[in-house]
Amino acid sequence: MAFPVHRPRRLRRTPALRRLAAETRLSPDAFVLPLFVVEAEDVREPIASLPGHFRYSPDRVVEAAREAAALGLPAVLLFGVPARKDAAGSGAYAEDGVVQQAVRRLKDALPDLVVITDVCLCEYTDHGHCGLLAERRGRLTVDNDPTLELLARTAVSHARAGADIVAPSDMMDGRVGAIRRALDAEGFTDVAILSYAAKYASAFYGPFREAAESAPAFGDRRGYQMDPANAREALREMRLDLEEGADMLMVKPAGPYLDVLRAAREAFDVPLAAYQVSGEYAMIHAAAERGWLDREAAMWESLTGIARAGADILITYFALEAARRLQSGGRGPAGAGAPGARAAAPGVSPAGGAEGERDAP
Repeated sequence: MAFPVHRPRRLRRTPALRRLAAETRLSPDAFVLPLFVVEAEDVREPIASLPGHFRYSPDRVVEAAREAAALGLPAVLLFGVPARKDAAGSGAYAEDGVVQQAVRRLKDALPDLVVITDVCLCEYTDHGHCGLLAERRGRLTVDNDPTLELLARTAVSHARAGADIVAPSDMMDGRVGAIRRALDAEGFTDVAILSYAAKYASAFYGPFREAAESAPAFGDRRGYQMDPANAREALREMRLDLEEGADMLMVKPAGPYLDVLRAAREAFDVPLAAYQVSGEYAMIHAAAERGWLDREAAMWESLTGIARAGADILITYFALEAARRLQSGGRGPAGAGAPGARAAAPGVSPAGGAEGERDAP
């Protein structure tokens, strides 16, 4: 039977009913906070293109991680910004490198916090690419196989410092297997690999590249990061990474690739992460600053969409704000009157009135 017996609006009538019937629920347990660490001392430097975020020196990064842990976040993801760069990205695998220093301080101060480290060379090379360069067919390219050894050395140095999870983001072929073999050979069989398995050559990385000082000095990364036109290829990349020993998979960016995220959820039963990248975050902030949308409502909606598509783990620059709201009783997207809800339209109460509706878009 159809209308009038079936009325789906019955379960949308009040905030409490909507919360009760919600199919997707956000929790700080799923959030991971990205953190940028610079090779310096006593630094907490604002990142202009990422409002509310900072670059920290290793001695100050514990402050941010402590706040994350207090809000219920289980993990942070570290990116390093070295003081010196060279063609081989040697700072990435230096035992006293900036990420290695930060990991030691975090594990000393917050031993129960999961520390994830980004494994790549782009922040450390003077050319800004994700591996060693070589000339092939008359043009410079990233030399895949020699780069694998350096990525493996980087992962081992992170594990030796105390990292719980290493996350290769370079998109070299075979890097997961190389890292797994190196970790196991050094006795780090319990260190997990979160693979950036479907990392697209995206326009949404701009603010990150400012924060990490990792923009390529020439060309771009389309020769190794994925083509935005391809979805089936992403599943192949994921399958290969699992065969090589990945414990978890990631889709990056998140918002423009929800179809890939859903396909991955249906294809694989391992933990699945999605990275709501810097451009996604900055875009919402910029539009809100111009009064074009409600920033907090857009935060909830974007995070809910990523979780609904199948992500178990949400790496997001909104992590602290969303966790803070949830911890303080914010209802998130399921109920009207969530923190940041717009003022009601004439004749409709902020809590939704008799019908529980907010103002129309």
